[in-house]
Amino acid sequence: MDRKLPPFHLAIPVHDLAGARAFYGGLLGCPEGRSAPRWVDFNLYGHQLVCHLASVQPGRAGSGHHNPVDGHEVPVPHFGVILDRANWEALAARLQAAGTTFLIEPHVRFRGLPGEQATMFFLDPSGNALEFKAFDDIEAGLFAT
Repeated sequence: MDRKLPPFHLAIPVHDLAGARAFYGGLLGCPEGRSAPRWVDFNLYGHQLVCHLASVQPGRAGSGHHNPVDGHEVPVPHFGVILDRANWEALAARLQAAGTTFLIEPHVRFRGLPGEQATMFFLDPSGNALEFKAFDDIEAGLFAT
């Protein structure tokens, strides 16, 4: 697998840019890039995340759809980053210390099976669902069947 993948670009709706800055820049630690009065770029672990001010009700940016995965209701759509285990654990601890409400608490999914992974789901202040996950061996686990 080519680990030198090109960065992706994702634009999401937010109802409040100050809240997006506090969440993505402050809590998640993503450096801020360019901005304008209605949008702001963040460096999300080497990827470009753009928060666009849009007419969304606070907490309602997502569609509200869910699919069952390994005993949990996974929100659709969602996005996130795959971290190494140490960084995933540090992020989980930081989110827990900040009092984050998790849609799905940090845990190990598919334990003992191909694709075993640590995962957690939570919402940003506008209701966009995020999943951060980690594999003990990303090369073997990412696309394991």
